[in-house]
Amino acid sequence: MSDQIKFIVDNLNKEPFRKNYNLITFDSLEPMQLLQVLNDVLAEIDPKQVVDIREEMPEQTAKRMLSLLGILKYKPPGNATDMSTFRQGLVIGSKPVIYPVLHWLLQRTNELKKRAYLARFLIKLEVPSEFLQDETVADTNKQYEELMEAFKTLHKECEQLKTSGFSTAEIRRDISAMEEEKDQLIKRVERLKKRVETVQNHQRMLKIARQLRVEKEREEFLAQQKQEQKNQLFHAVQRLQRIQNQLKSMRHAAADAKPESLMKRLEEEIKFNSYMVTEKFPKELENKKKESHFLQKVVSEPAMGHSDLLELESKINEINKQINQLIEKKMMRNEPVEGKLSLYRQQASIISRKKEAKAEELQEAKEKLANLEREVSVKTNQTREFDGTEVLKGDEFKRYVSKLRSKSTVFKKKHQIIAEFKAEFGLLQRTEELLKQRHENIQHQLQTIEEKKGVSGYSYTQEELERVSALKSEVDEMKGRTLDDMSEMVKKLNSLVSEKKSALAPVIKELRQLRQKCQELTQECDEKKSQYDSCAAGLESNRSKLEQEVRGLREECLQEESRYHYTNCMIKNLEVQLRRATNEMKAYVSADQQEKRKAIREQYTKNIAEQENLGKKLREKQKAVRESHGPNMKQVKMWRDFEQLMECKKQCFLKQQSQNSIGQLAPTEEELVTFFLQD
Repeated sequence: MSDQIKFIVDNLNKEPFRKNYNLITFDSLEPMQLLQVLNDVLAEIDPKQVVDIREEMPEQTAKRMLSLLGILKYKPPGNATDMSTFRQGLVIGSKPVIYPVLHWLLQRTNELKKRAYLARFLIKLEVPSEFLQDETVADTNKQYEELMEAFKTLHKECEQLKTSGFSTAEIRRDISAMEEEKDQLIKRVERLKKRVETVQNHQRMLKIARQLRVEKEREEFLAQQKQEQKNQLFHAVQRLQRIQNQLKSMRHAAADAKPESLMKRLEEEIKFNSYMVTEKFPKELENKKKESHFLQKVVSEPAMGHSDLLELESKINEINKQINQLIEKKMMRNEPVEGKLSLYRQQASIISRKKEAKAEELQEAKEKLANLEREVSVKTNQTREFDGTEVLKGDEFKRYVSKLRSKSTVFKKKHQIIAEFKAEFGLLQRTEELLKQRHENIQHQLQTIEEKKGVSGYSYTQEELERVSALKSEVDEMKGRTLDDMSEMVKKLNSLVSEKKSALAPVIKELRQLRQKCQELTQECDEKKSQYDSCAAGLESNRSKLEQEVRGLREECLQEESRYHYTNCMIKNLEVQLRRATNEMKAYVSADQQEKRKAIREQYTKNIAEQENLGKKLREKQKAVRESHGPNMKQVKMWRDFEQLMECKKQCFLKQQSQNSIGQLAPTEEELVTFFLQD
């Protein structure tokens, strides 16, 4: 154990934790702090686990840690029966439970990181078989499985590449080699093109080769489509067979059903649902509201410092002292009424817990029964497909079911007895622990008080003196009694015994008769209960089958309704189109010119004529533009040349004037014009 703690402390002091613990400080950590350390290690493995333990309920913390440890495949030491103690130790932060977990996690941190990363993508979501019957859900699930397989292959390739040891220099060499090969291929293609160009009809031959390649690709695609359609047809045939088998079983179950049995089953379901709605769910809702109110209260309060925590600890110690004083006063008073009431309250709470547990067991049993029925239907279909053998029916099945029912009744009785014993044992064990703890606390407090007062061992000596004095008084009384008193007492006792016997004789006779009746009634009750269980199991199976049939019929009804609405809409659209066509024919055939003008055909012909006239005008305009385009462009070019010539003359004139003397005047406009017009 010391080596284990030393290994844990050494690893916690390293990166990335850096806790700065030693053996003493780590061993003196409180359960809450120890749980926080475990959570920090789990957060290093899976970043989703970064949580402050103080802001989370203990049940949620234990559930979250247990789920992650299950993903990481941690096996707690001991047998499977020790799982409850392991869970309890994880909730309360027990050192014997958390130390092995920390040792196991810190030994293989890198491996567990990889496992947690892969679990995020490779833990498969289980979809019920009834949902997989839908095509969209089945396709989505198939796509999901394909993506999971693709992720596996890609991850393997990535790991192989990481471990293969390829360097950048090798990759660059490969790239350069590939570029050289590319250049060589380009040169070869060019040479082949030059050769092909000399062949007659080479373009036609290349076109035919391209068409051949396209047709081969199309042939492969069509073959793939054909295979897919064959698979879809095979799945559709299998689904049709399953649905037909389900329909036969549902009809068979509906033929055996009776209204009385259905009414009884419905009454039982109503009772169960009313209990869930009126008693269980309101209690759970109240507990959730209290938890949310408490959490809101905690969130609304400001952040607490070290001084606030010390004040709260002092208040808690004072309240604990007051509670201990009140308990001592109550024990000194020895009030029997409160003791009886506490017993009744305890019994009532135990009964309510048992009731809630049974309701939960019933709900789980119903869910298990539905799942098992689905599995049975799937297995029967598989057996029919593979072997062609039928499942047991008729008398053989009834005999088999009767045997199973008898065994199940015995099992239920034994299981119920074991559950009651476990509950009573747990309750008694808990009360024993509480009483021992209370006794030890009281003895410890008494010893501390005696040590403070300077009279240590006083209580022990006082008890011994009282016991000795009681023994002495008893001996003195026995000595003081006389034989006459003893004889009188014997006579009185004999007379009382005879009176009690005479009074109890008729009561004993009645009690014997009642005991016989009780035994007969218990036997009859057991028989009725077994009959009831068998009948309930059969009715439950019939009910589930009927529900499946009703679900299928409802789906068919919805499909037919959608088809009906679709056909109605199509009929209405066709009626509107027919009405428009008849109105058009009437307007077109009528002798009235105004109605003819309202017709769509006349409007379209009018628009066509207008567009034709507009097209003629535009074509004439286009013809004129084409005819005048050449001379106009020549004239534009001449004007541009003229502008360039004028600009050149202007620059030359300005340059000549700048070379003249500074005192001369600037040229006038007439001089500029005469200069530009010179040849």
